[in-house]
Amino acid sequence: MDAGLAGVLVTLLSILCFLFWRSNMKRSQLPPGPTPCPILGNLWQKDVLPLYKNYQKLSSRYGPIFTVWLGPKPVVVLCGYEAVKDALLGHSEEFGGRPEIPLLTELSNDYGIVSNNEKKWRELRRFTLSTLRDFGMGKSSMSQRVQEEAQHLVERLAKLEGNAFEPMTMFRHAVSNVICSVVFGSRYSYSDTAFLELLDMIGNYISFFVSPVAMVYNTFPSIMLRLPGPHKKSLAECEKLKDYIRERVELHKQTLDPSCPRDYIDCFLTRGEKDKLSPENMYSDEDLVMSVFDLFGAGTVTTSNTLVFFLLILAKHPHIQAKVQEEIKAVVGAGRAPSTEDRLRMPYTNAVVHELQRYHNNRTENFPRMTTQDIVFKGHTIPKDTVVIPVLSSVHTDPTQWENPNEFNPGHFLDGNGEFRKREAFMPFSAGKRMCPGEALARMELFLFLTNLLQSFTFQLDGDYEETDLSSLWFKIEARAIPGKFLAIRRPASP
Repeated sequence: MDAGLAGVLVTLLSILCFLFWRSNMKRSQLPPGPTPCPILGNLWQKDVLPLYKNYQKLSSRYGPIFTVWLGPKPVVVLCGYEAVKDALLGHSEEFGGRPEIPLLTELSNDYGIVSNNEKKWRELRRFTLSTLRDFGMGKSSMSQRVQEEAQHLVERLAKLEGNAFEPMTMFRHAVSNVICSVVFGSRYSYSDTAFLELLDMIGNYISFFVSPVAMVYNTFPSIMLRLPGPHKKSLAECEKLKDYIRERVELHKQTLDPSCPRDYIDCFLTRGEKDKLSPENMYSDEDLVMSVFDLFGAGTVTTSNTLVFFLLILAKHPHIQAKVQEEIKAVVGAGRAPSTEDRLRMPYTNAVVHELQRYHNNRTENFPRMTTQDIVFKGHTIPKDTVVIPVLSSVHTDPTQWENPNEFNPGHFLDGNGEFRKREAFMPFSAGKRMCPGEALARMELFLFLTNLLQSFTFQLDGDYEETDLSSLWFKIEARAIPGKFLAIRRPASP
């Protein structure tokens, strides 16, 4: 071996030793966790990541608070009701930060509701919630919009005459029409192929965002940005969607009447004119484009995917589906569509919707929090600016809070008299200062779409799905790894 090569090897060995030493120093100051590899951390360790598969095993070994490593960056993971509740609600300010997510930064250029600028985020979140409320979110007017769209979906399914269908695109279209009516001021026909293409784009982006490749991108953004891969396609498709939103914004500008806003875009443009002279300029056109992008994505994919999951579980539990239909028949009948007012008189159906959400195993790794200051939390020192992942699925499967956490059982939300009961350990929309701003709309949509569908149809799976683990089956359907084919059998009209 010549001296030059020996020198290179010694240098590389020295670098690795230094990285190992620095990693051990950091590890000693954080909650315990699985041993990371140099440079990659725990990224490729299948017994660690993804967390939604491994958190139970990890928390049983290291406790409810442990550390995993995404490359050279430590991430503190919170599991179980007590730890998550205490962090998000008891210490909401300390755990209320949000780390930079490189994939989002690359997409948004720090514009819109996802901005890393805390002041802008607070302002645009407040404005968006206020505007959505003005257009009926949580009110009867919004309930009517959802009911109308649910009936469009019922008519669409009726035309299939019992033939098998793949629900992802159809349900995504129906749910997106609700948010589109508020954001764009219009809904889109189910035969609008251009709009279907946009829905595919946003669906592909959301699927990519929660994928392992996205986690690698967020860990090594400077490297991944220079490499080919699915991230290139996903980001390119997002630019097309942003261009479409820009076109809609320009059309709105041409017909804008500040005294009579038609939708969210009009309200944002009007506020932007008032805010033009502000040095911070939080209401720019690009802030509007990204805010609409986020509303469109968040208000479409998550809710529609959840509805498809609901149908999967109910198809696998036909006796529960039938009992919900009996309650709909008794309370609503066949002469009208279910409404939000019916929810209080339908305790079993309400319990089923809540249990479906509890049972839905969400992937939360790519939606982290961050500590805003040094904190000693339940005996562990967590430094400022540490990334934190509260595993919401762990709250919903906490054996100290649920009688049969791994079973689908609507009784979790029913008292001894068969009446609906709230459960504190129910956090499908997260909790604290960064909980989902669309919770009220999503809750309304899930109840109304499901009850309107079950009033008219009985849903069955088309074919023999051998998976006994429904979570694994669902993730395959969600990722389009296998087709999720259903039958919508028309129910006989009541006499």
